[in-house]
Amino acid sequence: MRIAIDSGGTFTDCLFIRNNKLQIIKVPSRPDAPAEAIAEAVTLAVEKEGNQTNLDLVCGTTVGTNALLERRGGRVALITTAGFEDVLAIGRQARSNLYDLFVKESEPLASLRFGVKERIAADGSVIQSLNKKEIARILRKIKTAQSDSLALCFLFSFRNAAHERQIAAALRANNYSVSVSHEILPEHREYERTSTTVINAYLVPVMSGYLRDATRRVAMLTDDNKNRKSRTKPTDNISSSSVRIMQSNGGIISAEHAAREPVRTILSGPAGGVIGAAHAAKLAGIEKCISFDMGGTSTDVALLTKELHSTSEATVAGFPVAVPMLEIHTVGAGGGSMARFDEGGALRVGPESAGSVPGPICYGRGTRLTVTDAHAVLGHLGNAGLLGGSFPLDIKRAREYIQREIKSKTTRGSSSARRPAPASRFRSVETFAEGIIAVANAVMEKAIRVISIERGHDPRDYTLIAFGGAGGLHGCDLAAALDMRNVLVPVFPGGLSALGILRADVVKELSRTVLLSAEEIIREPNKVTAMSNTLESDGARVLRAEGFERSTMRFYHSFDMRYRGQAYELNIPASRNIVAGFHRAHETRYGYHNANQQVEIVNIRCRATGITEKPPPAILSARKQSERTVPAQTLQLIFNGHPQKARLYLRDDLRAGDIFSGPAVVTEYSATTLVPPGWKVRVDAYGQLLVSRGTK
Repeated sequence: MRIAIDSGGTFTDCLFIRNNKLQIIKVPSRPDAPAEAIAEAVTLAVEKEGNQTNLDLVCGTTVGTNALLERRGGRVALITTAGFEDVLAIGRQARSNLYDLFVKESEPLASLRFGVKERIAADGSVIQSLNKKEIARILRKIKTAQSDSLALCFLFSFRNAAHERQIAAALRANNYSVSVSHEILPEHREYERTSTTVINAYLVPVMSGYLRDATRRVAMLTDDNKNRKSRTKPTDNISSSSVRIMQSNGGIISAEHAAREPVRTILSGPAGGVIGAAHAAKLAGIEKCISFDMGGTSTDVALLTKELHSTSEATVAGFPVAVPMLEIHTVGAGGGSMARFDEGGALRVGPESAGSVPGPICYGRGTRLTVTDAHAVLGHLGNAGLLGGSFPLDIKRAREYIQREIKSKTTRGSSSARRPAPASRFRSVETFAEGIIAVANAVMEKAIRVISIERGHDPRDYTLIAFGGAGGLHGCDLAAALDMRNVLVPVFPGGLSALGILRADVVKELSRTVLLSAEEIIREPNKVTAMSNTLESDGARVLRAEGFERSTMRFYHSFDMRYRGQAYELNIPASRNIVAGFHRAHETRYGYHNANQQVEIVNIRCRATGITEKPPPAILSARKQSERTVPAQTLQLIFNGHPQKARLYLRDDLRAGDIFSGPAVVTEYSATTLVPPGWKVRVDAYGQLLVSRGTK
């Protein structure tokens, strides 16, 4: 039984196949114990399906992300070339806040740093050999350090990894957990390579424990179904055949591999959403789209064309992460994002979130206004609650809290003077709620502009794919603000990330720094080919270990290229004339190219993919000509401060070819879609909602 899990900040989504149909279950997340929510969701799925003896679980997780953001990783010791112990503290000359004279950079994740007397030259030759006496000295230092995890990163080890291998072997022989740079990121730029290796070591204790717990629980469920009367104790070892983890690059990998290299899972959950959005766009015949994933705590946006866009220049929590990951831009705006007034009296939304505990006010326990509360009092969520009515909403409570805020006549500032409360300028509960939504929309609109307009793409040429639990509530507003004409709401919008995880292939990214000029490429083309073939062979070996035959393997080769003297690269797909391809890509990205400037290949890359079995899309039946699309009921919603009658449709009742106009609300188990006045909905053959603006 294949099950996909997406652990979000508010809900944990579980998607599985039952009677050849996709089914979804949502349970509240447990940030303090994420494996508990996974176990609850999987248990419910297994109970629905009946007795199963084999479970294939694929997870997207935010455990690594949260550990990095909240600084809850392990105690890391960095072992590096003597004289380079402070590379993490020195970093790059780029300033995150150029004009802030008092900016405080994040403290390095490696609190302990040890220098080893060894040296490899830039060409890979040995300047100072590593001897047994030095290895013994480092082992004594590490023994007294009491670290949870070790990061090993020597200068120029991407050229010659002999010294790293010697130290790593000695440490592993003494049962130390070691993250080694030439295994994780065999590329140049010592700061980024060191940072990535240290982040990996920092996350290993957290992720390995989480994955061991999740795998143990899956084993217990399997064991229960085999013999409910006598449960044997499951193994503590991570089983790669039962649990796989989503990576930031859009592919999945075994839990055993993810436990060794957790740095590759930092954007695990959002990457599943991008894969799901790409699938939805393909079904709709859309080539250019922008994915808009709005959940309970954050919003993730990405630009999609025929192929997925990835980057090796990401920054997470202020630290560079140089392993390939999908280009996803995240902002702290979600359904649970809390509204507040800043010191100047301006209304702000996020990035703080109410999460699943205590949650929004309308959930019954929260006391801080959220975006979800604003939608609730405006009628946008219908009147039956969430999750198909099984999760009731206390809309009256949300209104009372907003009214209490508005009636607050005065507020005390830093001095003893009293001034009018910022909330008192709102005329009514409805105008306050619309203000919260408008501010949240502004934050998300800016995020979409970052990945489109600021990178030379006109959003008017794209379709917005709105998903996540709250994506359908904001999709049309954001499209209108960006002058986009179409919004696509996929099937299972509140669980699309889980669907993407379920459809993801097994992927292994391999790379190698080569630093070859264009002249060398032309003069010795076989050199690049030989290096690419070596990476492909390494990728094939990994995929065979994952259980794939050669016929189900695919390999994608590309090159990181730049003009000589540049400090940044562009990734160019392999082709007969990669130099011409680089010139074209440079023109597209930066508005110019220089055909007379010397070009060089910095890194060669290979993306090895093992093709997994994917659930076929369900075809939605069409309505008979004599039948009409009938709304379930009529509601009264607020738009621009004015009440308007709107129709409420149950998504399960819609059929292929159905057409209706806004204002309307479409409710389903996993999400709610709001259709403002002036927008029209058409249901396609797969049950997806194509929402289009009327002509002006």
